[in-house]
Amino acid sequence: MTDKKTWTEKGVEDSVEGKTKDLTGKIKDAAGGLTGDSSLQVEGKIDQAKGKAQDAVGKVERKIGEKLDEDEEA
Repeated sequence: MTDKKTWTEKGVEDSVEGKTKDLTGKIKDAAGGLTGDSSLQVEGKIDQAKGKAQDAVGKVERKIGEKLDEDEEA
């Protein structure tokens, strides 16, 4: 059995992971702000940026999957 994922499946997975990283980053940023821990805030902002980028990759992957599905139907 192969574990080959479609573009759409990869896209959904990357979007979910990206949104999770973004949310984790927001929590770290807020916690750092409340406690005065600037390094935690910076770490949170970095996690947010990484999460947003991964979510964007996921969106592109899903668009590729949609296009490939359309081409297969034609």
